Parts: sequence; structure tokens; C-alpha cells
Amino acid sequence: MEQQITSVDAGWWVVSHEQQLWLPQGDLPHGNAGELGLVGSSGSVIGEWQGENVWLICANRSENMGSVRQILDQDVGLFQLAGRGVQLAEFYRSHRWCGYCGHEMHLSKTEFACLCNHCRQRYYPQIAPCIIVAIRRGEEILLAQHARHRNSIYTVLAGFVEVGETLEQAVAREVMEESSIRVKNVRYVTSQPWPFPHSLMMAFMAEYDGGELQHDGKELIDAGWYRYDDLPLLPPPGTVARRLIEDTVALCRAAAD
Repeated sequence: MEQQITSVDAGWWVVSHEQQLWLPQGDLPHGNAGELGLVGSSGSVIGEWQGENVWLICANRSENMGSVRQILDQDVGLFQLAGRGVQLAEFYRSHRWCGYCGHEMHLSKTEFACLCNHCRQRYYPQIAPCIIVAIRRGEEILLAQHARHRNSIYTVLAGFVEVGETLEQAVAREVMEESSIRVKNVRYVTSQPWPFPHSLMMAFMAEYDGGELQHDGKELIDAGWYRYDDLPLLPPPGTVARRLIEDTVALCRAAAD
């Protein structure tokens, strides 16, 4: 429920606008609203972390706005709450008006939703399911450099699930489209909320089943098979991609023994 922030309010603060996050001193602000200059803003509690409220304020602070990627090294729970805030802020910004009748909407007092008093439509934040998969071939793992990455990181393959598709079908299709290979023994591992901008990553491991590796030149800059003890620059710890790689490397090492 949205309320006016007072000087006694305190906790963790997710101040977000257009998928950006306010990061004074390069970190998620924590403390008293008065000390942070947030008194008088409109905000709502979106969760709790270590016994303290996590607040969302939909506003642009002009300075020190950055990507939620900058706090990937935070504890997983706090990073996920910050991601929730960024996604909710963008959802509220993009749902000011009803898509059915065009009337102005308001926020629900009981759940994360936007309501239209005119036609009674109720809108919820939409989550885009996507798969991410690590592929093993004996003592090697398939790693790729994605075109959307601005560094030299090599990671596993990923892609969005299409309408009418199972997760396993999405794995097979994305792998074929991006690398021209077939996989088998697809196994679910874990999931991770991924606020870039509003995804839920569902992680899998799979084994190589045939085909000649040819990477997609649009999505990938490079791709190759890497022996477990000779890996390129990897995604940071805390990401589901890094977990998949580490789990697969353990299997590769076991296969080599």
C-alpha cells in the first residue's frame, strides 16, 4: 500500500525509474528516510530483508542512477528484492492507463496489481519465462560470448520460451538456433528471478547429442567447446549461469578422473 514517506521510516530503499536504480555511493541505499532525503516521497513496502523493510519509491533521482546489475554481488535475497522493485516500478509506469478502455488506473491496496475503476480490469506484472542451459560433451562445456554482453564474458546458452512451448522444447530449439547442435538428457536444476527487464530464468543441464557447432552470428559473437580446466572469463558468482558452469565443470572433472 502506497503511503507518504516520513522521517521515521527506515530500511532498504529501491528508488527506480525507467528500469534504473538509485545507487548513491554505488550501492543500494540503507537507513533513515530523513538522512537520505526521501521524506515526502510516495512509497510502499515490497518486502523485508534481515528484519528491515524494503521500500519502493517510483522516482528519478537524476544523479547516481544505474543498473541493478551493479548490485549483483549483494546477498541473493536483497538482489531479488531490488529486482522486484525495479520490475514493479516499470510495471506501474507502463500501466497508468487501461489497455481496454483507456481510463486512468490506480494501484491495488492488497496486491501487486493495477486496477481500472471504469471497466473493472485487473492487471498483474507479466513475467517472461526463459531457459538457460549448460551443455557438456565429455570433459568439455559449451560456452559462448553473447552479442549483448559488453565485456569478454563467456557463458552458457539462453533464450525466451515461445507461446505453446514446453521448457524442454525451448531448450532444444534455442540450442539448435544458436549453435546448430542437438542435446539429450535435459535436466532441470534451479530458477532465478532476472529483472532484465522482467524474466524468470529456468536453468537446465544437458548433454551433447550430435551436430557440428556453428554459432549464430546475430546472437553470439563466438562459441566453442572448452575443457573444464581451461575456461575463459566467466559470469560473476551469484548468477545462475555461474552455478550451471560450476556444476558442469564438476561433472567434466569427474569424467576425466
